Amino acid sequence: MSYYYKYNFVSPEVVFSIVKEELKSYFDTGAVDDLLFPTYLDKCLRKLGRATYPIKEYPLYIEDFQARLPDNFYAVREAWMCAEIPLGSYQGANSFYSQAVSSTTIQIAPVVINGVPCTSPNCTSGCDECMPEIAQAVYKTNYAVERCFQQQYLLKPGNISAKSNCDLEYGQAWQTYGQNPGASAIDSFDIRDNKFVTNFRNGVVHLIFYVTDFDNDGSQLMPDNYRIKEYVEAFIKYKVFETLFNQTNDETFNQIEKKMMLYKQMSDEAFVMADIEIKKQTVSQKLRNLKKDLNRFNRFQFPSGANSTGRKRNN
Repeated sequence: MSYYYKYNFVSPEVVFSIVKEELKSYFDTGAVDDLLFPTYLDKCLRKLGRATYPIKEYPLYIEDFQARLPDNFYAVREAWMCAEIPLGSYQGANSFYSQAVSSTTIQIAPVVINGVPCTSPNCTSGCDECMPEIAQAVYKTNYAVERCFQQQYLLKPGNISAKSNCDLEYGQAWQTYGQNPGASAIDSFDIRDNKFVTNFRNGVVHLIFYVTDFDNDGSQLMPDNYRIKEYVEAFIKYKVFETLFNQTNDETFNQIEKKMMLYKQMSDEAFVMADIEIKKQTVSQKLRNLKKDLNRFNRFQFPSGANSTGRKRNN
């Protein structure tokens, strides 16, 4: 079972606006610009690690040992081999409300019911006067979700050589058993050429992976976390003064150097706080760890009987 915490991701335009407003004089004179802001943001997220990237789930249908990865794929978190096992269906949580049943279609303006227009001159707000036998109703539709796949075991990352690049001649046994001869293990997978390569010919893989999401302006989304936002803001300010330090401007060398070193120190301190923040345990993780510690020595307990202390499993 996979446990992970999902951040809320927001656009970084708010952080970019704060930097440009607080350093307004430098941007108004044209000494610096915001062209490299998305690059600086990407550096911050990569330095903090994969915890700052959104996590998505996607089913991969393997055909001939491989499947194409999604376009926003960044890295694999978990890859589960699934088996086709008929399971009971369950009702979806969402509902669809409409004013039309399958055999009736109602057009609101102009009012057309089953292809018959409402032509009465007294009909201004509806079809009650010209078509009294038609009753408008609201229909609620729920869908059932069918389940036919079940997670079996976790795949391991490994090296799988492409058959076209193999120098060794293999027999026909691998075609009979349906396994890739270049795999390092029977349950391994590999990422190559934007494809998910496995050791089995056909199947379904439940992929849990990190993605790169962007807003409407093309900026990469960032976690909605105070410490992470503070680190991104401090790092961008440091890079702005580093740019000013490497070019000619009205301020003296010592003034620009002191500002650059000040914001570099603030950036390093903000990184430490952000790194501590993303490594903190959530409430659910703390509860699971407490239960795990309580149940650690359960296997050494005496069976129920005269010498039993009466202690039960701490579930």
